[in-house]
Amino acid sequence: MNIGFTIGKFAPLHKGHESLIEKGIKENDEFYILINDTDVSDVSLETRALWIKQLYPSAHIILGKNPPKKFGMDEESIKIQTDYLKEVFKDIPVNRFYSSEEYGKYVARDLNVENIKVDKTIPISATNIRKNPESNKKYMEDIVYKTFIC
Repeated sequence: MNIGFTIGKFAPLHKGHESLIEKGIKENDEFYILINDTDVSDVSLETRALWIKQLYPSAHIILGKNPPKKFGMDEESIKIQTDYLKEVFKDIPVNRFYSSEEYGKYVARDLNVENIKVDKTIPISATNIRKNPESNKKYMEDIVYKTFIC
């Protein structure tokens, strides 16, 4: 049985995220999405979870209400992040991690799961969308765009 997962802020959820999530759902018996709380957007964690649940009802949503604040590719930051993920997924037998980021190899290593690196075929980032939502509207579903710009 394959049980995959991904993580993110999804602030906002965009077509790149959707591509990754769709691949994870298609390739696994179960797929989990950890949505971490963040202060980069005023959109609530619950609203971001609702976007994903409406678009991907078969996905299991986990709300990350107190994620670590330390990020980076140094070993100390990686350990803090992967210890957090170990705690979140301690009772879920995940065996695959999906991301399009370099840190995926560290998550896979520290959680002893397969690293599935998804190509970034859609040229967008949530950071760019936050900077200019209107010009990047085409990268968001209507339900996301309508609540994101409010």
